[in-house]
Amino acid sequence: MSGAAPRLQPPSLEAVRADVARALAEDIGTGDVTAALIDPASRARARIVCREDAVLAGSPWADECFRQLDPDVRIRWHHADGDRVAADALLCELEGNARALVAGERNALNFLQTLSGTATVTRTYADAVAGTHAKILDTRKTIPGLRLAQKYAVRCGGGHNHRMGLYDAILIKENHVASAGGIAHAICAARTASPGVFLDCEVESLDELRDAIDAGADRVLLDEFSDAMLREAVALAAGRVPLEVSGSVNLERVRSIAETGVDCISIGALTKHVRAIDLSMRFDSD
Repeated sequence: MSGAAPRLQPPSLEAVRADVARALAEDIGTGDVTAALIDPASRARARIVCREDAVLAGSPWADECFRQLDPDVRIRWHHADGDRVAADALLCELEGNARALVAGERNALNFLQTLSGTATVTRTYADAVAGTHAKILDTRKTIPGLRLAQKYAVRCGGGHNHRMGLYDAILIKENHVASAGGIAHAICAARTASPGVFLDCEVESLDELRDAIDAGADRVLLDEFSDAMLREAVALAAGRVPLEVSGSVNLERVRSIAETGVDCISIGALTKHVRAIDLSMRFDSD
């Protein structure tokens, strides 16, 4: 595979540093007792290789893993986040303190393999809907503590982010509707409590879709709709409100969903069902 993605903006450096500091503290604790076998003054060169076709994501976290252990480490990337890379591709070369390289190896690879896994599966879904106007969205079904990182990886794979958390957008679901006494009441209450905040409303029938549109939802989430119902929903909405699909979405069905004319398809599996990409790091021998 080949080809680069447009320049991507990762989370803030402070957020990346915090993720890495937490990972290093968990792994190294009071010290790497195996790395103590290496001369503390020795330097080494190493390379990280991708063992399978993938979309790269996570380089800022990998960089930070080594830099927190050796501020003078030199890292040369041959691919950028968002690039499609082929099996056996050389991702980067490193030179630095040998103890720091071995101590940071597993954490750097953990970030790279996990985030590249998310980017790779996202790219598969994005490719599957290419040519339609449907966007692939993530969800809040993320690894605790790594939400910003995984949502960045989704962008690396050509996907788009849904809300970051409970604080930046409203998503009215069945329990909110039941508690409020109906969709119109729920939307009215949300508008009163949080004016100006983007509001998405989940519906389970065409009648509920009408209610959500009439009540002024900014977007409507169609939950567990068949393809036939999705086409009816698109005709009913008639462009008045963007439509999002959720539930029973898989790679086999995603193209047919997109071809109904919906605007967005949210997929929890992008960040929930993570299969790590196979990577390795090896020291160069002189």
